[in-house]
Amino acid sequence: MAQTVAVIDYGMGNLHSVASALAKVGGGMEVAVTADAATILGADRVVFPGVGAIRDCMAEIRRLQLDAVVREVLQRGRPLLGICIGMQVLLERSEENAGVDCLGLIAGKVAFLGDALQSRDGERLKVPHMGWSQVRQSQAHPLWQGIPDQARFYFVHSYYVHAQERGLVAGTVDYGVTIDAALARDNLFAVQFHPEKSAEHGLRLLQNFLTWKP
Repeated sequence: MAQTVAVIDYGMGNLHSVASALAKVGGGMEVAVTADAATILGADRVVFPGVGAIRDCMAEIRRLQLDAVVREVLQRGRPLLGICIGMQVLLERSEENAGVDCLGLIAGKVAFLGDALQSRDGERLKVPHMGWSQVRQSQAHPLWQGIPDQARFYFVHSYYVHAQERGLVAGTVDYGVTIDAALARDNLFAVQFHPEKSAEHGLRLLQNFLTWKP
């Protein structure tokens, strides 16, 4: 029987671009874009993407009771990949929208990049952070297999993750501040960048996820 991957759908972002990228590298794996709890929990792997304002995202996640589903996926040991907002909502709280409580699955916060960001060379940096940036791999991980350190990935965000437990940080990017670009714990891997928009390295990361055995 073919393996299945569920892309959690709570109405935020172009989830079909994620699904298309997964299908491209999946080698016949069945990809379902869904908010149905039974389908998500029955999948072999789960992707938790999202873009937009975190207040709206959390409201929909809770309305659809997907917060409980995500917790159950992790408890069952299924591989879970968080992307962009799907990474940020794993933290305890975000500064966005005057402060929003998140899922609290990882200790730490989501903070605003700032209004006066500068590079180390004194160059003024724009917010949102949008475009290609080099990711430094903080630790070895199966999802980095075949991806060189300092490979470029595509980012679009104005808020960034800072995990309290630094041992969970699997990748960072410098953009005026040090941004936690990837977090890893047990069967969870989460990234701030968009692998589905990150050309060959992004597709390789998705392919690695589809074969990952935590």
